[in-house]
Amino acid sequence: MYKRALKKPDGRNLYLYSRTPIDEGIVPTNPANDGIKPRPHQRWHPLRREWVIYASHRQNRTFLPPKDYSPLSLSRNKDFPTEMPLGNYEVAVFENLFPAMNLETEEAPELKVDTQPSKGICEVIVFTHDPDTSLGQLPIKRIQLILEVLGERTRELGKNDHIQYVMPFENRGVEMGVTLHHPHGQIYSYPFIPPVPTQFMESMKRYWKETASGLMEQIILDERSDGRRILIETESTICFIPAFARYPYETWIMPKRKVQFLYDLTDEELFDLSAVLKALILKFDHLWNRPFPYLMNLYQAPVKGEHPYAHLFFQITPPYRSKDRLKFLAGTELGAGVFVNDSLPEEKAREIREVEVEVVDE
Repeated sequence: MYKRALKKPDGRNLYLYSRTPIDEGIVPTNPANDGIKPRPHQRWHPLRREWVIYASHRQNRTFLPPKDYSPLSLSRNKDFPTEMPLGNYEVAVFENLFPAMNLETEEAPELKVDTQPSKGICEVIVFTHDPDTSLGQLPIKRIQLILEVLGERTRELGKNDHIQYVMPFENRGVEMGVTLHHPHGQIYSYPFIPPVPTQFMESMKRYWKETASGLMEQIILDERSDGRRILIETESTICFIPAFARYPYETWIMPKRKVQFLYDLTDEELFDLSAVLKALILKFDHLWNRPFPYLMNLYQAPVKGEHPYAHLFFQITPPYRSKDRLKFLAGTELGAGVFVNDSLPEEKAREIREVEVEVVDE
């Protein structure tokens, strides 16, 4: 993997990645802006015991522009510079123009609750120059490169003293709140371990102490023993709807070997993981004959300390509950934190397995 580190005109970091050498003459660009860094802050929620981020400047971010003028399109018009410079690279990563966190912020209001500057790093990862494709339509080798980039960014971001947890994710589809159609994801690097990964880590750690084995490895054994919810399985990767799924079509993808970070995987394991990810997204798309909206999170170990019990996995959370109705969080999910799944994991797994797709290694 080749990498070029550059600076945008407004001072933000830009990283370009490719399987082939990257030209030295690439000129970084960015949409017109005043170069003033936003100053988001965080407030402590005393009942939930978690930080809430406040970033009102994000209301001004670009919302579903024409593809010819998308900030993530290539910079072909000198009068309309964009985030993506011209050049022979494959994947681009840069600091978000509208971040929920940054390292420059030093401000926080004085309130009766605790507050602090919203320090952290928010990056955008653009999967391809082509605005008309999607992650599942890319060649397996390109998806593998994207995973390698996510691993490299996790390693690099984790070296920052402020950062405790790195979470890559992809929102796909306007149903999931996407504001740009171009195939891309984000990488949020937090100054704390967020509540959901904290709960996952505590469960894995408790099981490790009680049994001297991995909780996720046991879940894999249980799913393989049952078999009804497994969607795709290869030599090193498994994909299934967990027996305890909170959402219809909630799907997990993970390496069978217990590893903490993407960069711990071998080339063969990364290829397997990429092929399974591609096949699953294609199945989802074919299930409704339309681009399937989802939120995909990558859960890895915290970047500080030792976590031998951690086992990375992707979780895909779609909004659908049936072929013609959307499932959004309602009162019991948002208000009580108690999820009501009005379908059975076994039924949804059978639907997905029955979708036949051809995954070609281009």
